[in-house]
Amino acid sequence: MNSAPEHGGVDAPAGRTGLIYTLTIIGAFLIVGFLVWVMYQFTQPAPLGQNRAAERAKALTELRAYESEQLNNVGWIDPAKGLVRLRIEDAMKIVEQQWGKDPAAARSNLVSRVEAANPPPPKPAPSVFE
Repeated sequence: MNSAPEHGGVDAPAGRTGLIYTLTIIGAFLIVGFLVWVMYQFTQPAPLGQNRAAERAKALTELRAYESEQLNNVGWIDPAKGLVRLRIEDAMKIVEQQWGKDPAAARSNLVSRVEAANPPPPKPAPSVFE
């Protein structure tokens, strides 16, 4: 018997057909992997430059200096209302003195100062739909 097909073509051996399919599947995976790599490269944002890092470091230094100045120095918050900013150490000493003597008076004093510093908002205007 002849192993050639009757339609005149040539059959590949069984092992060779499996090799062709294997190479085709590997090729498809390589193409998909290449496309994923290209899309990954395409969608990556540009790296931050050295100038941006320097700007951020400078801003952080300025912020910390401002915070330190605000926490450790006396200053006016609102001169019209008589609100001052005290150093942390001074404020803690005053609190210890006031609350050590009379906690009820210290609490009422604190509440009145908070209310003076933060007045209630004005009432809303009446609605035309009511």
